[in-house]
Amino acid sequence: MRKILLIVILLSFLVVPARSAEAPTYPFGPGERLFYDIYWTVIHAGEAELVCMDDTEMDGQPARYFFAKARTLGWVDTFYKVRDTMEAWTDMGVNYALRYKKDQNEGSYHKKVELIFDKKTNQSYRYARGTLQHTLDQPENVFDPMSILFAFRKEALFKGMEFDANVSDGKISVVGKAFVEDREKVETGIGDVDAFRVRLDIQHLSGVFKKSKNAELYVWFSADERRIPVKVKSKVAVGYFSMTLRDYRPPNRG
Repeated sequence: MRKILLIVILLSFLVVPARSAEAPTYPFGPGERLFYDIYWTVIHAGEAELVCMDDTEMDGQPARYFFAKARTLGWVDTFYKVRDTMEAWTDMGVNYALRYKKDQNEGSYHKKVELIFDKKTNQSYRYARGTLQHTLDQPENVFDPMSILFAFRKEALFKGMEFDANVSDGKISVVGKAFVEDREKVETGIGDVDAFRVRLDIQHLSGVFKKSKNAELYVWFSADERRIPVKVKSKVAVGYFSMTLRDYRPPNRG
């Protein structure tokens, strides 16, 4: 069930558009909300929500703010209760991470992590349960495990495309990679969606994500200008986890 947190991270691809007329316009913005059903094989195990929050500030710098949460439901909640939340802040152009927080509560496992990126020194500081545990030299532009996928969603997708960017959990930095494999129809709560299937190189990300041996991760993005993440599937040692879009609320455009 720890895969629920990973799946939510992989689906947290919400970037808000810059307000300047000269700045690039992204296909999502504050107020966008995505709702997902989480399944373990065919069992409806939980639900997740992704929210594009209002623009804010982080240490005096204008920032994008993203929020995600996941929880188990029904009988699954009785024997393995999950209550996970994640928050991420980036610069306004979504070019690098500023801060990342994770509050993980899964069964008897509880952990709070905060990751602070210092752009001036290109270092990161990882705190766990309020205590500084790791200081790490970073590349000039680096993303946390949540915001790297925001950067990916900025890109126009096409079959055969490859994408890579620096990503770190504060303990190690790697180059995360994604490959656009094909285009196909995906059944969702908002109807059948034409989408690109993207394979994530999680073998390369072994230092960032906890995963099962020989695990596979795929994300499907709508093949329109919104590039909505409509589905995620993660093969694990005992079956697979998946998340499918149940409902979608567009960003505020007022």
